[in-house]
Amino acid sequence: MAKKGNRVQVILECTEQRESGVPGMSRYITTKNKKNTPERLERKKYNPYLKRVTVHREIK
Repeated sequence: MAKKGNRVQVILECTEQRESGVPGMSRYITTKNKKNTPERLERKKYNPYLKRVTVHREIK
């Protein structure tokens, strides 16, 4: 029988693209452990619309 874990799926969305007004939206799906990291996740990921690495932040 599988254990019930604290891992949940979260969506990371680009913060710079929203501010710049460029059409489209760069989003990534990943998992995190809510017990170890209760705050919002923030990672640097590649944005294909802006063609560079930008900060992606967890959205609800």
